[in-house]
Amino acid sequence: MPSIIPIDDPDDPRIDAYRDIRERDLVGRAGLFIAEGRVVLEKLVGSTRFRPVSLLIAAKRLASLDGLLAELPDDVPVFACEQAVFDRIAGFPVHRGILAIARQVDKPTPDALLESAEDVLFLSAIANHDNMGGIFRNAAAFGIGAVLLDPDCCDPLYRKAIRVSVGATLLVPFARLDRGEDALALFERHEVASVALSPAGDTLLHGWRPAARNALLLGAEGPGLSPALLARTRSLRIAMANGFDSLNVATTSGIVLHHLSAYRV
Repeated sequence: MPSIIPIDDPDDPRIDAYRDIRERDLVGRAGLFIAEGRVVLEKLVGSTRFRPVSLLIAAKRLASLDGLLAELPDDVPVFACEQAVFDRIAGFPVHRGILAIARQVDKPTPDALLESAEDVLFLSAIANHDNMGGIFRNAAAFGIGAVLLDPDCCDPLYRKAIRVSVGATLLVPFARLDRGEDALALFERHEVASVALSPAGDTLLHGWRPAARNALLLGAEGPGLSPALLARTRSLRIAMANGFDSLNVATTSGIVLHHLSAYRV
Protein backbone atom coordinates (compact mmCIF):
# COMPACT_ATOMS: atom_id res chain seq x y z
CA MET A 1 0.00 0.00 0.00
CA PRO A 2 1.39 3.44 -0.87
CA SER A 3 2.45 5.78 1.89
CA ILE A 4 0.12 8.65 2.76
CA ILE A 5 1.75 12.03 2.14
CA PRO A 6 0.26 14.85 4.25
CA ILE A 7 -0.34 18.21 2.56
CA ASP A 8 -0.84 21.30 4.74
CA ASP A 9 -0.12 24.06 2.23
CA PRO A 10 -2.48 24.46 -0.77
CA ASP A 11 0.47 25.96 -2.66
CA ASP A 12 2.61 22.84 -2.19
CA PRO A 13 4.16 22.19 -5.64
CA ARG A 14 3.67 18.43 -5.27
CA ILE A 15 -0.06 18.82 -5.89
CA ASP A 16 0.16 21.29 -8.79
CA ALA A 17 -1.78 18.92 -11.05
CA TYR A 18 -4.86 19.28 -8.81
CA ARG A 19 -4.84 23.06 -8.60
CA ASP A 20 -7.71 25.06 -10.15
CA ILE A 21 -9.38 22.01 -11.63
CA ARG A 22 -12.08 23.78 -13.59
CA GLU A 23 -9.56 25.97 -15.37
CA ARG A 24 -7.43 22.92 -16.18
CA ASP A 25 -10.53 21.20 -17.57
CA LEU A 26 -10.68 23.89 -20.25
CA VAL A 27 -7.07 23.70 -21.40
CA GLY A 28 -6.40 19.97 -21.03
CA ARG A 29 -3.87 17.97 -19.07
CA ALA A 30 -1.41 16.71 -21.69
CA GLY A 31 -2.78 13.18 -21.87
CA LEU A 32 -3.82 12.94 -18.22
CA PHE A 33 -7.35 13.11 -16.81
CA ILE A 34 -9.14 13.63 -13.49
CA ALA A 35 -11.21 10.91 -11.83
CA GLU A 36 -13.57 12.12 -9.11
CA GLY A 37 -15.38 10.23 -6.33
CA ARG A 38 -15.22 6.76 -4.84
CA VAL A 39 -17.29 4.94 -7.48
CA VAL A 40 -15.09 6.26 -10.28
CA LEU A 41 -11.92 5.54 -8.30
CA GLU A 42 -13.02 1.92 -7.85
CA LYS A 43 -13.32 1.52 -11.61
CA LEU A 44 -9.98 3.22 -12.18
CA VAL A 45 -8.13 1.01 -9.70
CA GLY A 46 -9.64 -2.12 -11.25
CA SER A 47 -8.86 -1.12 -14.83
CA THR A 48 -6.17 -2.55 -17.08
CA ARG A 49 -6.58 0.26 -19.66
CA PHE A 50 -5.98 3.15 -17.27
CA ARG A 51 -3.43 3.76 -14.53
CA PRO A 52 -3.59 6.20 -11.63
CA VAL A 53 -0.68 8.63 -11.43
CA SER A 54 -1.52 10.07 -8.01
CA LEU A 55 -4.43 10.62 -5.61
CA LEU A 56 -5.59 13.56 -3.53
CA ILE A 57 -7.84 12.53 -0.63
CA ALA A 58 -9.58 14.53 2.08
CA ALA A 59 -8.26 13.25 5.41
CA LYS A 60 -11.78 12.41 6.63
CA ARG A 61 -12.14 9.87 3.78
CA LEU A 62 -8.93 7.93 4.35
CA ALA A 63 -10.26 5.34 6.80
CA SER A 64 -13.14 4.37 4.52
CA LEU A 65 -10.73 3.91 1.58
CA ASP A 66 -8.20 1.59 3.26
CA GLY A 67 -9.12 -1.47 1.20
CA LEU A 68 -9.17 0.42 -2.08
CA LEU A 69 -5.88 2.22 -1.45
CA ALA A 70 -4.26 -1.13 -0.66
CA GLU A 71 -4.90 -2.17 -4.28
CA LEU A 72 -2.82 0.71 -5.65
CA PRO A 73 0.73 0.16 -6.89
CA ASP A 74 3.27 1.23 -4.25
CA ASP A 75 4.69 3.93 -6.52
CA VAL A 76 1.42 5.88 -6.76
CA PRO A 77 1.60 8.82 -4.32
CA VAL A 78 -1.48 9.41 -2.15
CA PHE A 79 -1.71 12.99 -0.88
CA ALA A 80 -4.02 13.74 2.04
CA CYS A 81 -5.21 17.05 3.46
CA GLU A 82 -8.01 18.60 5.46
CA GLN A 83 -11.17 19.46 3.54
CA ALA A 84 -10.55 23.22 3.67
CA VAL A 85 -7.11 22.78 2.11
CA PHE A 86 -8.54 20.31 -0.41
CA ASP A 87 -11.14 22.84 -1.57
CA ARG A 88 -8.55 25.61 -1.87
CA ILE A 89 -6.36 23.38 -4.03
CA ALA A 90 -9.22 22.38 -6.32
CA GLY A 91 -10.63 25.89 -6.50
CA PHE A 92 -14.17 24.87 -5.50
CA PRO A 93 -15.81 22.64 -2.84
CA VAL A 94 -15.27 18.98 -3.71
CA HIS A 95 -17.71 17.30 -1.35
CA ARG A 96 -16.67 13.77 -2.33
CA GLY A 97 -13.13 14.54 -1.15
CA ILE A 98 -11.58 12.11 -3.64
CA LEU A 99 -9.60 13.00 -6.76
CA ALA A 100 -7.12 11.07 -8.87
CA ILE A 101 -4.89 11.96 -11.78
CA ALA A 102 -4.68 9.11 -14.28
CA ARG A 103 -3.56 8.25 -17.79
CA GLN A 104 -4.74 5.88 -20.47
CA VAL A 105 -2.16 3.13 -21.03
CA ASP A 106 -4.05 1.04 -23.60
CA LYS A 107 -5.40 2.87 -26.66
CA PRO A 108 -7.02 0.33 -28.99
CA THR A 109 -7.63 1.10 -32.65
CA PRO A 110 -11.12 0.98 -34.16
CA ASP A 111 -10.15 -2.15 -36.08
CA ALA A 112 -8.95 -3.87 -32.92
CA LEU A 113 -12.20 -3.12 -31.10
CA LEU A 114 -14.33 -4.35 -33.99
CA GLU A 115 -12.51 -7.66 -34.11
CA SER A 116 -14.22 -8.75 -30.90
CA ALA A 117 -17.17 -6.48 -30.11
CA GLU A 118 -20.60 -7.92 -30.90
CA ASP A 119 -22.43 -4.58 -30.94
CA VAL A 120 -20.95 -1.07 -30.99
CA LEU A 121 -22.03 2.55 -30.83
CA PHE A 122 -20.72 5.09 -33.31
CA LEU A 123 -21.00 8.70 -32.14
CA SER A 124 -20.82 11.67 -34.49
CA ALA A 125 -20.18 15.21 -33.23
CA ILE A 126 -21.37 14.53 -29.67
CA ALA A 127 -19.86 17.67 -28.10
CA ASN A 128 -21.85 17.84 -24.86
CA HIS A 129 -20.10 16.13 -21.95
CA ASP A 130 -23.35 15.31 -20.16
CA ASN A 131 -24.61 13.51 -23.25
CA MET A 132 -21.29 11.74 -23.71
CA GLY A 133 -21.35 10.51 -20.11
CA GLY A 134 -24.99 9.44 -20.35
CA ILE A 135 -24.37 7.47 -23.55
CA PHE A 136 -21.41 5.63 -22.00
CA ARG A 137 -23.47 4.86 -18.90
CA ASN A 138 -26.15 3.30 -21.10
CA ALA A 139 -23.53 1.43 -23.13
CA ALA A 140 -22.14 -0.14 -19.96
CA ALA A 141 -25.60 -0.95 -18.61
CA PHE A 142 -26.60 -2.83 -21.75
CA GLY A 143 -23.28 -4.56 -22.39
CA ILE A 144 -22.14 -2.74 -25.53
CA GLY A 145 -18.70 -3.94 -26.53
CA ALA A 146 -17.20 -0.69 -27.80
CA VAL A 147 -17.85 2.95 -28.61
CA LEU A 148 -16.31 4.58 -31.67
CA LEU A 149 -16.05 8.37 -31.91
CA ASP A 150 -15.65 10.62 -34.89
CA PRO A 151 -13.07 13.47 -34.69
CA ASP A 152 -15.74 16.01 -33.69
CA CYS A 153 -16.79 14.25 -30.48
CA CYS A 154 -15.72 15.59 -27.11
CA ASP A 155 -13.37 13.64 -24.85
CA PRO A 156 -14.99 10.78 -22.86
CA LEU A 157 -12.20 11.26 -20.30
CA TYR A 158 -13.19 14.84 -19.53
CA ARG A 159 -13.93 15.06 -15.79
CA LYS A 160 -17.64 15.80 -16.19
CA ALA A 161 -18.15 13.06 -18.78
CA ILE A 162 -16.56 10.51 -16.46
CA ARG A 163 -18.65 11.70 -13.52
CA VAL A 164 -21.95 11.64 -15.43
CA SER A 165 -21.12 8.17 -16.77
CA VAL A 166 -20.54 6.95 -13.18
CA GLY A 167 -17.15 5.73 -14.37
CA ALA A 168 -18.49 3.90 -17.43
CA THR A 169 -16.05 5.71 -19.73
CA LEU A 170 -13.36 3.73 -17.87
CA LEU A 171 -15.23 0.47 -18.49
CA VAL A 172 -16.44 0.53 -22.10
CA PRO A 173 -13.54 0.43 -24.59
CA PHE A 174 -13.50 3.31 -27.06
CA ALA A 175 -11.47 4.56 -30.00
CA ARG A 176 -11.53 7.64 -32.20
CA LEU A 177 -11.60 7.51 -35.99
CA ASP A 178 -9.28 9.75 -37.99
CA ARG A 179 -10.78 12.65 -39.89
CA GLY A 180 -11.92 11.44 -43.27
CA GLU A 181 -12.02 7.79 -42.19
CA ASP A 182 -15.14 6.07 -43.53
CA ALA A 183 -17.02 4.59 -40.57
CA LEU A 184 -19.52 2.68 -42.71
CA ALA A 185 -16.75 1.09 -44.77
CA LEU A 186 -15.05 0.11 -41.52
CA PHE A 187 -18.21 -1.60 -40.26
CA GLU A 188 -18.76 -3.34 -43.58
CA ARG A 189 -15.21 -4.66 -43.52
CA HIS A 190 -15.87 -6.21 -40.12
CA GLU A 191 -19.31 -7.54 -41.15
CA VAL A 192 -21.16 -5.26 -38.75
CA ALA A 193 -24.60 -4.01 -39.84
CA SER A 194 -24.95 -0.21 -39.62
CA VAL A 195 -28.18 1.33 -38.33
CA ALA A 196 -28.64 5.09 -37.95
CA LEU A 197 -30.96 6.79 -35.45
CA SER A 198 -32.84 9.80 -36.76
CA PRO A 199 -36.17 11.53 -36.06
CA ALA A 200 -36.80 11.12 -39.81
CA GLY A 201 -35.79 7.44 -39.85
CA ASP A 202 -37.44 5.15 -42.39
CA THR A 203 -38.35 2.39 -39.89
CA LEU A 204 -39.92 2.53 -36.44
CA LEU A 205 -37.64 1.13 -33.77
CA HIS A 206 -40.12 -1.50 -32.62
CA GLY A 207 -40.08 -2.96 -36.12
CA TRP A 208 -36.30 -3.41 -36.19
CA ARG A 209 -34.82 -6.88 -35.74
CA PRO A 210 -31.07 -6.57 -35.04
CA ALA A 211 -28.48 -8.45 -37.05
CA ALA A 212 -25.88 -10.71 -35.48
CA ARG A 213 -23.59 -7.71 -35.05
CA ASN A 214 -24.71 -4.10 -35.13
CA ALA A 215 -23.27 -0.58 -35.21
CA LEU A 216 -25.76 1.96 -33.88
CA LEU A 217 -25.07 5.46 -35.22
CA LEU A 218 -25.97 8.51 -33.13
CA GLY A 219 -25.49 12.17 -34.00
CA ALA A 220 -25.56 15.42 -32.07
CA GLU A 221 -28.84 16.99 -31.04
CA GLY A 222 -29.95 19.56 -33.57
CA PRO A 223 -27.98 18.71 -36.71
CA GLY A 224 -28.05 14.94 -36.15
CA LEU A 225 -26.21 12.63 -38.49
CA SER A 226 -25.10 13.99 -41.85
CA PRO A 227 -27.47 13.47 -44.83
CA ALA A 228 -24.63 11.75 -46.68
CA LEU A 229 -24.25 9.18 -43.92
CA LEU A 230 -28.01 8.67 -43.55
CA ALA A 231 -28.32 8.06 -47.28
CA ARG A 232 -25.92 5.12 -47.05
CA THR A 233 -27.48 3.14 -44.20
CA ARG A 234 -30.77 1.95 -42.78
CA SER A 235 -32.37 4.49 -40.46
CA LEU A 236 -34.63 4.07 -37.42
CA ARG A 237 -36.90 6.43 -35.56
CA ILE A 238 -38.56 6.25 -32.16
CA ALA A 239 -42.33 6.75 -32.15
CA MET A 240 -43.37 9.91 -30.26
CA ALA A 241 -46.52 11.86 -29.49
CA ASN A 242 -47.84 14.19 -32.16
CA GLY A 243 -46.17 17.57 -32.16
CA PHE A 244 -42.85 16.38 -30.74
CA ASP A 245 -40.03 15.33 -32.99
CA SER A 246 -36.96 14.24 -31.04
CA LEU A 247 -35.37 13.06 -27.81
CA ASN A 248 -32.14 13.86 -25.99
CA VAL A 249 -29.43 11.77 -27.65
CA ALA A 250 -28.43 10.03 -24.40
CA THR A 251 -32.09 9.11 -23.80
CA THR A 252 -32.31 7.84 -27.36
CA SER A 253 -29.29 5.62 -26.81
CA GLY A 254 -30.89 4.07 -23.72
CA ILE A 255 -34.15 3.27 -25.53
CA VAL A 256 -32.39 1.79 -28.55
CA LEU A 257 -29.96 -0.26 -26.45
CA HIS A 258 -32.81 -1.63 -24.35
CA HIS A 259 -34.55 -2.72 -27.56
CA LEU A 260 -31.33 -4.34 -28.76
CA SER A 261 -30.77 -6.13 -25.45
CA ALA A 262 -34.20 -7.76 -25.67
CA TYR A 263 -32.89 -9.76 -28.62
CA ARG A 264 -29.78 -10.84 -26.75
CA VAL A 265 -31.58 -12.52 -23.82
